[in-house]
Amino acid sequence: MPTVSTKIKVSKDGQYIMAAGTYKPRIRCFDTYQLSLKFERCLDSEVVTFDILSDDYSKIVFLQCDRYVEFHSQHGRYYRTRIPKFGRDFSYHYPSCDLYFVGASSEVYRLNLEQGRYLNSLQTDASENNVCDINPIHGLFATGAAEGKVECWDPRTRNRVGVLDCALSSVTVDTEIDGLPSISALKFNGALNMAVGTSTGQVLLYDLRSNNPLIVKDHQYGLPIKSIEFQDPLDLIISADSRIIKMWNKDTGKIFTSMEPEHDINDVCLYPNSGMLLTANEDPKMNIYYIPVLGPAPKWCSFLDNLTEELEENPESTVYDDYKFVTRKDLENLGLAHLIGSPLLRAYMHGFFMDIRLYHKVKMMVNPFAYEEYRKEKIRQKIEETRAQRVQLKKLPKVNKELALKLIEEEEEQQLPRKKKQKNLPNILTDDRFKVMFENPDFQVDEKSEEFRLLNPLVSKISEKRKKKLKILEQQEAQEQEEEEEPEGKPSDAESSETSDDEKGWVEEVRKQRKLLRQEEKVKRQERFKEDQQTTLKPQFFEIKAGEEFRSFKDSAKKQKLMKKTLGDRLKLEEKLGILSVSDTTVGSKQMTFKLKKSGQQKKQQEAEKQHHLERKQLRRSAGHLKSKRGRRGPF
Repeated sequence: MPTVSTKIKVSKDGQYIMAAGTYKPRIRCFDTYQLSLKFERCLDSEVVTFDILSDDYSKIVFLQCDRYVEFHSQHGRYYRTRIPKFGRDFSYHYPSCDLYFVGASSEVYRLNLEQGRYLNSLQTDASENNVCDINPIHGLFATGAAEGKVECWDPRTRNRVGVLDCALSSVTVDTEIDGLPSISALKFNGALNMAVGTSTGQVLLYDLRSNNPLIVKDHQYGLPIKSIEFQDPLDLIISADSRIIKMWNKDTGKIFTSMEPEHDINDVCLYPNSGMLLTANEDPKMNIYYIPVLGPAPKWCSFLDNLTEELEENPESTVYDDYKFVTRKDLENLGLAHLIGSPLLRAYMHGFFMDIRLYHKVKMMVNPFAYEEYRKEKIRQKIEETRAQRVQLKKLPKVNKELALKLIEEEEEQQLPRKKKQKNLPNILTDDRFKVMFENPDFQVDEKSEEFRLLNPLVSKISEKRKKKLKILEQQEAQEQEEEEEPEGKPSDAESSETSDDEKGWVEEVRKQRKLLRQEEKVKRQERFKEDQQTTLKPQFFEIKAGEEFRSFKDSAKKQKLMKKTLGDRLKLEEKLGILSVSDTTVGSKQMTFKLKKSGQQKKQQEAEKQHHLERKQLRRSAGHLKSKRGRRGPF
């Protein structure tokens, strides 16, 4: 489309795909068997929706935004009529040849195509109707109202047979501000199932025998549902709003997959009996998605199956599969800081990508015994796993022992009778998510770091008590003797006096830590200053080539001539030369030249000009044998 496509549908025989769009308002028909555009027709106003009544493209009905209804045949527009109110959707009832129009009115207008006249309209209780649909099995006609209700009518008796209130089942937090959700999409599946989409982004699946929805699926975006399709082979529902297309199981509600295109979605169409999706969106190009799991490719593009099979057999590696991500600190540890800025390192976010083979080579050179250490660590882990199967006493982990002891003490305090009123918090030691924290030495808390020393001065004092307990526990484990511990819940007098001292002297501890950090910073500065004094700067000499001594003066003369010319002439000259020069006269005489990248058309044009000049030179003849003869007059 020139700008935007609004609706897209497939004919019943599957040979033609029709799409409506703007601007200017038009309809395009694509022939799938020929993989080409069949025809294009421009319309007087924009298309709200359309439907293909025949098996091919020979009978089409368009509902336009100016209340006009147009009927098209193979040659073009066949007939045009108008409805009383602005229409929003319509459905065609095949047994009676009736068109049902809903829109900005409480009435449903009926136009009989066999008799060629309007029939008595259906009077609904809604102020406005947004969507409608007809069940293809038993012919039940349903309308979706702006008040969030669905009314069902029997076309044979023209009486209402039921009302379904969907707004109460899809109430969200934002309904108090935005009002009750309205019905924005409606679709029947089989004789008993019906899916309803709301303006707040929910999809409700109903059984016509029940007032309560079987399942409610929320898109979580708060945008109106624009399209609903059923995929029966896998029992999936394909629902779409303007941002996302979701495929989910209609029995469990589990997400199968989802797609978020770059541009907003206006309509979604599922090609029958295949895994192909067609979308009309806010972009000139209409998107086509092929999902092999949903079904095979259509006959007219069966080559897609072969392509997907080849892609599955030969998976392509991503760009950074053979690279290792390292930070600046890692490069300093490996001694590769001098490679920053070279092609061997690719800058990315807060670090660099380097070749994994180079990384392993340097790692082996820096630490040749890394493999042996890794092997010993793996053997130790396997031995510990076998030991864990034996019956053994409770003991502290080898990593973060103080933290584990602290958690054990807190758990014991919660079990005391005086602490019953407090909430029982989950224990990290028994949680599998934090298991690695007490097994992997990389997660060991560094007590010598600045953050730990400054932010936890009181914790460091309390940790001294735990260290004493740790020593006692380690001695007990070494000796394998069980000793009775002090009764829990009653702190000793020594501990109470220590806590009072801690409360008084925690400020002094902070000051001491700050003084120590300042002294360490001074020592580091002195070491850096000594290193800077030891480094000597070597003078750099530059060689001036012969004939380049007065190049700057020649360039200045050329610049003065160029400055007299107009900007267009200068740009044309630079394009011909293929060089863009930028000079800086503020600091010395500097000049930078940039070679402009020529397009393929410019290169072809230059080659054609060269060939033309060569041909002219070959054909050119000298005019020396011609001499001017003065004084001779002609016969006249």
